[in-house]
Amino acid sequence: MPILIGLFGGTFDPPHIGHLILSAETGAQLGLDRLLWILTPNPPHKQGLPITSLEHRLAMVKLAISDNPRFELSTVEMDRPGPHYALDTVKIISKQNPAADLVYLMGGDSLRDLPAWHRPADLVAALRYIGVMRRPGDSIDLPALEKTIPGLTAKVRYVDAPLLDIAAHEIRQRVADGRPYRYFLPPAVYAYIVEHKLYR
Repeated sequence: MPILIGLFGGTFDPPHIGHLILSAETGAQLGLDRLLWILTPNPPHKQGLPITSLEHRLAMVKLAISDNPRFELSTVEMDRPGPHYALDTVKIISKQNPAADLVYLMGGDSLRDLPAWHRPADLVAALRYIGVMRRPGDSIDLPALEKTIPGLTAKVRYVDAPLLDIAAHEIRQRVADGRPYRYFLPPAVYAYIVEHKLYR
């Protein structure tokens, strides 16, 4: 049986307890052996928005996942120039782990938008599963998506996770406003933000 590696990409600005809980639930429900946190250096959908330096985000992800041996940091998108297409990332990780099957994790909104991604049919074909983390109120018409990307339905696995309405942008805003934010974060990440005076 091949090992299953989950791919969890994000800007992680900052990595918070919602990310950790989703990662743990996804790992347990989909039977993942390892989960790669793929730090996105320059996300195309956030162009023009202020984003914390890669150095700080890298340090915070390392702190957030340091006590879970199944979680690993992947620099696959930091190690090459953009644009960073999911398909290219999957191909590189697949080459690095030839004995593994890959599971790409995404939110329901990303699944809905999948037809607009770069070569979505090739991406779906390259994966064992697509783990989809649902959000309240997201509407996904899987039969319609299947018509555009044949074979998608068989690959989708929904993950039931506690509904945590925690968003990184809200944490950044709380820091900026001087409101409490400590318990949204792993303690080491909270200490790092305080020490480096981030998001002020």
